[in-house]
Amino acid sequence: MLVLVLAACSGGGSTTESNGEGNEENTEKSSEENNAKQEITVTAKSEIPSMDPQLITDSVGFQWAGETLEGLYRLDENSQLTEGMAESSEVSDDGLTWTFKLRDAKWSNGDPVTANDFVYAWRRAVDPDVGSEYGPYFLGGIIKNASAISNGEKDIEELGAKAVDEKTLEVQLEKPVPYFKSMTVFVTFMPMNQSYVEEQGENFATEAEYTLANGPFKMTEWNHGEGWTVEKNESYWDADTVQLDKINAKVIKEVSTGVNLYESGEIDQTELNAEFVDQYRTNEAFEVVEKPYLYFFKFNQEAHPALANVDARKAISLAIDRQSLVDVILNDGSVPAEGYVPSNFVSMPESGKDFREAQGPLVGSDEEKAKEHWSKALEALGEESVTIELLGDDTGTSKNVLAYYKDQLESKLDGLTIKLVEVPFKERVRRDSASEFQIEAATWGPDYVDPNTYLNMYLTDGQNNNMNYSSEEYDALIKKANDEYAQQPEKRFETFLEAERLLLEEDAAVAPIYQDAKAQLFRPSIKGVFTTATGPEFEFKWAYVE
Repeated sequence: MLVLVLAACSGGGSTTESNGEGNEENTEKSSEENNAKQEITVTAKSEIPSMDPQLITDSVGFQWAGETLEGLYRLDENSQLTEGMAESSEVSDDGLTWTFKLRDAKWSNGDPVTANDFVYAWRRAVDPDVGSEYGPYFLGGIIKNASAISNGEKDIEELGAKAVDEKTLEVQLEKPVPYFKSMTVFVTFMPMNQSYVEEQGENFATEAEYTLANGPFKMTEWNHGEGWTVEKNESYWDADTVQLDKINAKVIKEVSTGVNLYESGEIDQTELNAEFVDQYRTNEAFEVVEKPYLYFFKFNQEAHPALANVDARKAISLAIDRQSLVDVILNDGSVPAEGYVPSNFVSMPESGKDFREAQGPLVGSDEEKAKEHWSKALEALGEESVTIELLGDDTGTSKNVLAYYKDQLESKLDGLTIKLVEVPFKERVRRDSASEFQIEAATWGPDYVDPNTYLNMYLTDGQNNNMNYSSEEYDALIKKANDEYAQQPEKRFETFLEAERLLLEEDAAVAPIYQDAKAQLFRPSIKGVFTTATGPEFEFKWAYVE
């Protein structure tokens, strides 16, 4: 009783809601929470290719830039916009002018965060000399003059982003964009401290000591290829909310290694694959994290004659038994893909029906149809046998999945040989950007909550096309959805449905395989970690060790 009284007198606040079992238990728990060491260790599937927000194109970079930087807004546990650098925003009646009022906030070096930090970052994102991949892709056609600047037709000073004063950012759009506010969460829109970036020069964002933070955490250590550490950023405007003092990340490629390290207490989180799921399914640390991430085949139509043939592409898609893949090989909660826009991601504006449900399945497995299309393809090619390269990651789970794809395709499509090309994640990202692949086992996660984040990827010469697909009809549909129907939600979504049918049923430009879920072990004493529809895979701002 004395211990409980002393704990009650300590003045520590509890983050645990009352459970109706008495104040004494809640007070004791609060004391335990306050005394727990606020440090955790998690895993990463690969090295961070870059911490430069305008150059990041991969999920690992998104994760850690998203914890050390903060844009105009963040996403909360319900994937809703919540406070970031912006205290408020206004939009003009025509939807073309957005005005953001910034809060008083500082960088980790003590400099104030200003409207110019956003202007500088966004200009840098579309500057042809910087070479950002996502800058022209995200800002082009959205922020006024972004496309013209990235094409070298206008000066970067003409970008539609202006610092009215230190705390007022005015943004001019090319057209009304219903999801613009959601876009500002994405890492490419993060602010950058101009004087700091220019002072570091080529070293910027290449080592922990050359990074700067305005988010909940700051990077303090970076051992390339092994892992990194971020610590609480005391300069963060909402530092009182951040309870974790330190997060260590270790690069773990093999699931078995991660499990062993978890069991020995060296790490607090690790992914599981089919080999371990059943073993840990009843463990209190076991959980399945669902996200609208799509795993699919990219067909590079100029890299191999067979891939320029629509029958060959359809045959390859139809030959993959998606259900067996998720049930046996993955066994982690993943589900077969039925289209390119994932399920449980966006809803139709009027009916509220899930986009995937409204559309219905567009892809699936059918061995007989696969054989028919393959026979037509070989006849058109004048070949009896074909060898095609399949590019993928070199991690443990990816190796198993690639081996499954090879077996499925070679056993069902006579005359087809699949040559696996397994490379580190960073190298696969580079080859994807450079179109150096024939078939790629690719992944895509949404950048904002709207079908456009998936479907505008395959515009002719689009920044993330990289596979030489081109369709005037498809281009026209996406343009109509985003221009003519920009402020007519129901017509806009109906047009997206039509575009997806063209992409998959008629052209078989890509082959959606499965929608991701991750089975993992996460130390039960760690609370307040959640995932959102877009952005970092895990959000740690509100996390704590109980």
